[in-house]
Amino acid sequence: MAACTAIVGINWGDEGKGRMVDLLTEAFDIVVRFQGGGNVSHTVINEKGEFTLHMLPSGVIRNGVVNILGNGMALDPENLVAEMKELQSKGVRLTPGNVKISDRASLLFPWHRTLDVLEEARLQDKKFGSTKQGIAPFYSDKSQKKTILAGELFYPDRLRQHLKDLMVWKNMTLTAVYGADPVTEEDLEIWIKNTESIKPYIQDTRAYLREAYRNQKRILFEGSLGALRDLDYGIYPYTTSSSTLAAYAPIGSGLPGADIDRVIGVVKAYSTCIGEGPFVCEFFGEEAEHLRRLGNESDEDTGRPRRVGPIDLIATRYGVQVQAATELALTKLNILDQMDEIPLCVRYELNGQEIDYMPSPVVLQDCKPVYEYMKGWKQDITGVRDWRDLPEEAKAYVIRIEQTVGSVIKWISVGPERQSIIRRG
Repeated sequence: MAACTAIVGINWGDEGKGRMVDLLTEAFDIVVRFQGGGNVSHTVINEKGEFTLHMLPSGVIRNGVVNILGNGMALDPENLVAEMKELQSKGVRLTPGNVKISDRASLLFPWHRTLDVLEEARLQDKKFGSTKQGIAPFYSDKSQKKTILAGELFYPDRLRQHLKDLMVWKNMTLTAVYGADPVTEEDLEIWIKNTESIKPYIQDTRAYLREAYRNQKRILFEGSLGALRDLDYGIYPYTTSSSTLAAYAPIGSGLPGADIDRVIGVVKAYSTCIGEGPFVCEFFGEEAEHLRRLGNESDEDTGRPRRVGPIDLIATRYGVQVQAATELALTKLNILDQMDEIPLCVRYELNGQEIDYMPSPVVLQDCKPVYEYMKGWKQDITGVRDWRDLPEEAKAYVIRIEQTVGSVIKWISVGPERQSIIRRG
């Protein structure tokens, strides 16, 4: 039986999953993205340079790894083409042998991005903080069976008729609801032309994965965002529109019968958040600016500063539970190097009472953080590669986290580069 592992986010996203996938692909044959789309950024830094990935799996930089874009993704052909060209310009070799697109992946259209922008503008101060990449409109259409499958690109006559039918339906919303310009048949032809370059990569990836699974290939499922952005288990309605959980990985990848042996949850040593919604442990003012500067916390796509705060052990334990994480990777521990004291959010205060569990999303905005503090280590740990060489205060911080959230921390990153990592046994 194949060895299947999922790498997923434990919190709000932005935990550093890309760097962990890039590191661990040395032990895998295949990496699969199983949900989400261009609304995420996975940053990879290694001997080949620095790369920002949106839709391509983070194993694409590693030679000899096959990368699959699964059927559960929101596949944006135009942005995917741009991403592939950018990587190729940096010397990354992309072929149908190492990049495979599921023929059952639904395709995201420019009108999905347009609707995302229009709806956020309509909501004004009640907006969700969308990345405006069309993700919510796309998954809404997919649920209504109003999308095009990647495999349809090979049947141009049927494709054009299907697109025209969708265009008539979508223009009713664009024009009558939002007062926007309609999509034209000329727009459709431009879109079709822009999809030509991805057609060589489209195939029956289900058959490929089944064969790989039978042959005991090592498969890594790469998630995007984090548990608290999951549509069912996150801070609804301030979530993404797909499942970010490891349990969904086999379905969204094209290998629904797979058994996942390991779930590696990625946690940042402090908390960050992009977008709107309740964020109980959030820092404000100079305290937030200081932590933001230390961690260089700004969104790579929008330039928006990330919301920041100390590690939230309530949210992290909840994320560990819903992801069923068997082990954890703790990232950016070195950002805390110069702190005299390190705060940890250990409980919430709700209606005058302290709680140690994740309440309903409806009342999260009423919760206040309860902090405890641990002594800082006050020294540079970026060169440390062995657990035994970490300062005792840093060890104590790591152990406190894993004991509270109920999962062992096996990797600790002390820098963004591939090898800036401490591996624990």
